[in-house]
This record gives sequence, C-alpha cells and structure tokens, in this order.
Amino acid sequence: MTTGGDALAADTRHPEGCALLVVAGDGTVLACTADAVTLLGEPAGALTGRRVEDLFEDPDLWSRLLDPDAGPCPVSRSAVLKGRPETVLCALLPVEGSGDARGLLRLARAETVARREQNEALMRALTSQSGIGLAIHDEELRLLRINPLPEDVRRLVEAGGDGSAIGRRLHELLVPQDAAVIETQLRRVASTGVPLVDFVTSARLVQAPHSDRTVSLSALRLSGEAGAVHGVAVTFTDVTEDHRAQRRSALVATAASALGRSLETGRNAQVLADLLVPAFADLASVDITETVLVGEEPGEFATGAPMRRVAAVASDGVWPGELYQPGEILSVQGYESDRLRAGSAVVVADLDSLRPKVAGDPDRVRLLLADRAASFMVVPLQARGQVLGAVGLWRAGDRPPFDAHDASVAEDIASRAGLAIDNARRYTRERRTAESLQRSLLPRPVLKLTAAETAGIYVPGRTVAGTGGSWFDVITLSSARVAFVVGTVRGHGLGAAAAMGSLRTAVRTLSDLDPPPDELLTHLDDLVVRLAEDEPPGDAEGSVRGATCLYAVYDPVTAHCLLASAGHAPPLLAPAGGGTTPVELPAGPALGLGGAPFEPVELELGQGDLLAFTAGSLSAQGPGGAGRVADHLRRTPPDRTRPVPEIGRTVLVPFLADPPDDDAALLLARLAVTPAEDVAAWEFPADGKVVAEARAEVAGRLASWGLDDLVFTTELIVSELVTNAIRYAGGPVGVRLIRDRRLILEVSDPSQTQPHLRRARVTDEGGRGLFLIAQLTHRWGSRYTPHGKTIWTEQQLTPDDA
Repeated sequence: MTTGGDALAADTRHPEGCALLVVAGDGTVLACTADAVTLLGEPAGALTGRRVEDLFEDPDLWSRLLDPDAGPCPVSRSAVLKGRPETVLCALLPVEGSGDARGLLRLARAETVARREQNEALMRALTSQSGIGLAIHDEELRLLRINPLPEDVRRLVEAGGDGSAIGRRLHELLVPQDAAVIETQLRRVASTGVPLVDFVTSARLVQAPHSDRTVSLSALRLSGEAGAVHGVAVTFTDVTEDHRAQRRSALVATAASALGRSLETGRNAQVLADLLVPAFADLASVDITETVLVGEEPGEFATGAPMRRVAAVASDGVWPGELYQPGEILSVQGYESDRLRAGSAVVVADLDSLRPKVAGDPDRVRLLLADRAASFMVVPLQARGQVLGAVGLWRAGDRPPFDAHDASVAEDIASRAGLAIDNARRYTRERRTAESLQRSLLPRPVLKLTAAETAGIYVPGRTVAGTGGSWFDVITLSSARVAFVVGTVRGHGLGAAAAMGSLRTAVRTLSDLDPPPDELLTHLDDLVVRLAEDEPPGDAEGSVRGATCLYAVYDPVTAHCLLASAGHAPPLLAPAGGGTTPVELPAGPALGLGGAPFEPVELELGQGDLLAFTAGSLSAQGPGGAGRVADHLRRTPPDRTRPVPEIGRTVLVPFLADPPDDDAALLLARLAVTPAEDVAAWEFPADGKVVAEARAEVAGRLASWGLDDLVFTTELIVSELVTNAIRYAGGPVGVRLIRDRRLILEVSDPSQTQPHLRRARVTDEGGRGLFLIAQLTHRWGSRYTPHGKTIWTEQQLTPDDA
C-alpha cells in the first residue's frame, strides 16, 4: 500500500499531537503507541483488534487511505482536547515483511501539521532570499549553510579559497581583526546560550580590506533535545550605508557642539581640523583670509587675496612637505577663487587625473596635490555671504573617494565653522577696540618721578566681556607730591572703558584743586550721582554708579601718605626692610551709592618702601588675587636695585599663566624721600619788615645750592607773595624751598581766600603781582591746607643745576 502526505510522514518521531497505529491488510489495528489516547480518547488496549473505520465517523476512511494518490485524510473525532473538538489528519505508510502488519497509520492533529509546513516555508524563504543574511555555523564555527549573498559580495567571497564559503572559518572570509571580534561574540553565544541581538560591527572582506563594510548581526545557539550544542545560527544585515549616515550625522552634531566654544579664530580653525581628521579625511587644512584674522570685515573675496594656513592636521601626525605649511601665506587664483565665491564644495574624486593638468603650476601643486592622496575636496568658509577662508580635505587610496554625500556633510560643517569664525572675528575686533581705548586712557606704564618710581600693568580678561573695567593713574601734584589712583568700573567692554575714561578725567580735574583724598572722593561721589542720572535706564554695562576708587597722596618731603577709599580694596605695603601687609583702610561706600563718609588714613613711609595697588580680579582676596601679590612680595622683599617694572612682571607671571575672565590692573610705586638738604623752610610774622629778611634767606640758600641764576627771579616772587600774605592774610607766613627737578617755592598763610589772576588796567596801582609771577615761573597755583592756603611756584632748572 502507498499513500501521499510527505509533510505528515516525513518525520518518524512522535512529537506532541501524533500517534502511530500498526494495521493489517484489512484495516484491523494490531498495535499502537501510547499517544493514541491523546487523539482518540481510548487506551492502546481498547484499540487493538478494532477496524480503522470504526475509530472515526467516516466509513470510507480505509478505502481512501488505500488510494496511492490520496494525500492526508482529514477526519473528525469526538475526542476532545482542552475542551474542544479537533480535526485529525491520517496517512498510511506501507510496511513490507512477513507478518500480518501491512501498514503504519499515522495520526496527527491538523494544526500540528500546519505548523510544521509553516516552519518549512519559513526556512525555505530565509535560505532562498538575499536581503537578510542567514548563516549556520557548527560548534567549531565553520560555515555549514548560508543563504544567497548579494552579487558583489558573492564574487568577492568566491574569489578566495576554493570558490565557496561553505566549510570555511570567519578568519578566512573577513579581515583578521573583524573576524576576531565576531568569533568572540559567537563563542559566547555557543557557551552561554544567551542570544546576541543587533550587534553592529565591522565585517570587511579579506578580498576588499579597504572597503568599509558594517553589519548588524544576531545569533542564537542551536541545541539538540538532549542539550547538545550543534552550532550557532546567525542572521546579519549589511548596514554600511546606514552606519555611514549615522557617522555623518554624529560628525555634524559634534561639529555643532564643538565649534563656537572659543572666541579665537585660530582656535576654531584648529578645532575644525581636529574634528575632520581622521573621522572624515586623512588630511585637513584651514586657510583664513588675512583681513579676517585681524578682525576686519572680510569684504569682497578677490582673486589672489592672501590667506594664511591657520591649521593643518594629518592622520599620521606628519603634515606633507609638498603642501603649504601651517603659518604660510597662500593666494587662490582664477578657477579656485570663483568656486569659493560660488559657495559650494568642489570634489575631485580622482586626483591622479588632475596631476598632469597642474604639473606646470607650482602654486597649485602645493595647494592641491598631496603625494599620498587619491581624492580631494575644498569647501568654502562663508558667513553672511562673504568668504572667510577655505577648508581643504584629502583622502588616501585606502578610503572611499569623496562623493556627493560627503560634500553635503562638509558644507554643513563648514557653514557652522564659518559662523563660529565670523563670531570670533567680530569678537577680535571689539576686544581690540576696547583694549585700545582702555590703554589709550591709561597713563604711561612706567614713570620715574622724584617722589616715586612707578610701573602700571593692565591685563585684559580672556573675553571681551572681561575688558574695560579696571584702571589706574599716576598724577603729579604740586610741591613734588604725587597721587596714586586705582579703580574698577561696573560692566565690561567698550561701555566700561568709556565710563572709566570719564572717571579718570574727573579725578584728574578734581586733583588739580589739590583737595585731601577724602574730600576729593566726596566731590567725585557727587559727580557720579549726577552722571548716573544721565545714563539710559537699565544700562548696567559701563555705569559709573557703583564704581570703586582709591586715591592716595604721597609727599616725599614729609614721607607721609594720605589715602582714602570708595569701596576699593586697600593697597599692600612692602617696607624696604621686609614683610608685606595690607594697609588698614576703611573701604567706604562705592561711588554713587551714598552712605558713610570717606575716612582718610595717614601712613608714615620710608625710602624704598613699595606700595602695590590692585584693581579688578587682582583685588580679590585669596590665592588668585591680592593674596598672590602679597605672597610674592613677602617671599621676595623689594630690592632697591631691581627695576619696578621687572617686579611687576614677576608678580604677574603665575597670574598670566591662567588669566581670569575679568581684567586686572596692578600699580606698583617704589617711594623716595627728599633729602633734608634739599629742603629749606622759614616762618615769619605778619610784619612788612620781614620781606627783606625773607628775600635774604632765600637768596642765601639758592647760593648754597649753586642756583645763582635763579636768585633774582626768586627774590621777586618771594617779595610779591610774602607781601600779599602779610597785607591780605596776616601771619604767620611760611616760606619753603624745595630743590627737586624744578625749584619749588611755597608761601603759606592762614587765609582761605584763593588768589586769582586778573589783567590790571593802565591806571591801576596794583594787581600785577600774580601776572608777574605767571610770567617768571614754569607754573604756579594754590591749594587749601588745614590751616589756610599755600601758593606754590615752580621754576625750571638748567641741566647743570638739576
């Protein structure tokens, strides 16, 4: 007997839902498996001896089973599995032999057969298609079975070995490092049974090691019924293009976050080059126009415009000698400049085709042709429609040449870089403007006066927002005295520099009246209140309100220093004998804020003592500000032979190593004391007879100093000033001579009335004294004192006298 039903009869095992009955030639059941009770609802003993057609509600079943052309016969049975009737498929398999048995009747649930056919259809589909790779490896990871590969991959695989992948190990198909990674993962699956899901890795073929190939693979262990490991099944998908797209997107995202963090043009160019190598190219150069580097508007990009190679990076760390080197100036001619102005990338996929065309142009050879490069691309750097520079990119022959996708990515990155570089350019221009304004408003950095040798250093902040707030000044006053001024203006940038200029002018104007420091700050505070009223509402940048100021007046004759502060940090005093301490000085309120009055402090100083005034970030206490200055001065006591500017630079060396965001100012003053032999003082009563005595005393002292050529003019000045003092102010009248770089004469009286110069008429008997003094002296003036006023004059000394 024969029958169809290969799907049913192909498996002689007894899976769940299947049973075997041994039947005679007339359909009598001779024996059966125990599983029959599951399908027929009766034990094996009850089935033996019964006819097949009696087991089912189908009297023609036996005759249909004997038909050799019939397939599996579906029959229904009243047996219930899990509470529902079911359909059973029957198939008769002939048996040859000498006994009564003539056939094996196999019974199986219809759903079991259907499920098996679906599994077989799935396997046929998987092993016949090439979209999703399917491979089966044995326990030694040799390839047992694989579905059809894409044509290009199949040709490469068959080009090696015996032309077939079957029976070969992964290291025979893939480059060793890629094969090792995949085999490690497959062995882990085989040993642990834990599936591998969506593992993305490189899978470059041995026959094409330089061609990128990325796969996403999943793997599971193949085990027998007894748990024996038979191998590993692997599914894999080529995701090379997706991986490239992801890498491009990641590169663009990295560029978006990395570019623009710095406000330095060169730093942005270097970040761009480092970003592109080796992720995108083997060589990268960034060339910026000279106008952009100095912060100017780029303007029209003309043919031959000079550009500087600001950054150049090679994947192996060695920039090719045949190309323009970092720092060199290059110019772009004709065709290249036209393409840069067009704003799109230019791709040369095969540099070998270009080499003979430019061989006779050395400049283009140095611009375009790297010996080891196989493809080239240049991308313009633009912002607001203007060309800022260009990015050159090269790839070697072991990488795919540049294509349209690469050009799109490069243009995206270059557009971001162009904006970052343009922001850096504008920052450079604003910072230079702010620094230039700030430095133009500060005094000369080094001054050598009789009273002191000074050195002022201004340190701009790292950003334009940190420039413009701190300042210092040195003002020469009457009678060889000098004023030291430091301050900080709220805000930063150009506004702060302008506000600082206003305050410095105001301080200089007020200092010309020669008031004590506390009175000067009081007048300055009132002026700041009025200036602040004219400021735009809500303009915090560069506001004079809240500014700080310290004003100190040093008199080298008495070696006393009177100082007061409006919210500013006190100076540091480093005596010539050693030791450094902050001056105990009440800070007082900042300017324009009102509050307590400004309290002056008087210091008694000596020859060679050093005062250190700080402003901005150097005024902060602690290791980063004034504490650093104090530590240096404490470790290195002031040396009278060491120039003050050198001391200032040494103090700032650690500070400049990591400059803060805000600016800073340091003013150092090494003090001098006028020798006693260079000063002469007298006091006379309010008697007209003493005028002659005063002339005689002054003339005698000038003669002893060797200043005979100034005796006549000085006698006239003394006569006029002493006479006026006795006539209009009373006594006592003080006279003092100071031999300095100029000859200084002071006449003091108890009156608070200030003299003023006027033009006398022809008929006036008096009123010409001050006019005469103005003509005889280099300059003259008067100042208030606690006991009245002092009129002072200065006369030039000849080089021999000085």
